[in-house]
Amino acid sequence: MKRTDIPFVHRCLRKHFESTRSPVSSFMQSRTSEPYRVLVATILSSRTKDQTTEVVSARLFSEAPSPAMLRRIPLPRMETLLHPVGFFRTKARLLKKLPDALDQLFQGKIPQTVEELVRLPGVGRKTANLVVSEAFDKPGICVDIHVHRICNRLGLLRTGTPAETEMRLRRILPVRYWKTWNRYLVAFGQTLCTPRKPDCGSCPIRPRCARIGVADPATRSGPAKSRTSAG
Repeated sequence: MKRTDIPFVHRCLRKHFESTRSPVSSFMQSRTSEPYRVLVATILSSRTKDQTTEVVSARLFSEAPSPAMLRRIPLPRMETLLHPVGFFRTKARLLKKLPDALDQLFQGKIPQTVEELVRLPGVGRKTANLVVSEAFDKPGICVDIHVHRICNRLGLLRTGTPAETEMRLRRILPVRYWKTWNRYLVAFGQTLCTPRKPDCGSCPIRPRCARIGVADPATRSGPAKSRTSAG
């Protein structure tokens, strides 16, 4: 696949996203664009299925619709609210720290840049980029394991980690595609270009895929490891 194929691929991904019901599209519809909710829901989503994140986020926001209310929830209750998301005890501790960090660093407001967001507990570049794009409508490239895997599988790039994929995409992906690249590829990866048995026969991108029938580097050693924080 060549860089000149990107507009074609993006059109195919958009059409698939709009015509196919996927866990990520359902989750996005249930989440508002309010920065606090986007941030917290994204922290919860790490190593967790979107369906589970959707249910747990709604439960948490019913008791903690703001950082101030989040601060009032005791840790044991927080853990109960977050179960069964992945690493729910770790995420409960991180969320308990969030209100104080916001007050101390940003006068209680959710910051609007990746560089500022990663200073918050439980926030890595993946989370920060998604918050920047979804909550503040600014260009951000959120790279999770789906984006990393599929970009390598297509032959668009050859990278070893999601962090490397983000930096490479920043150089080759037109800015107008940054915001939608993640959501489109996640839906594509959940429903068609799956990790183990991709449905290549039904794939609209197949004519441009350079790696049909070849094990891609992003999946040779199994899923990439991630931190227990949101990342």
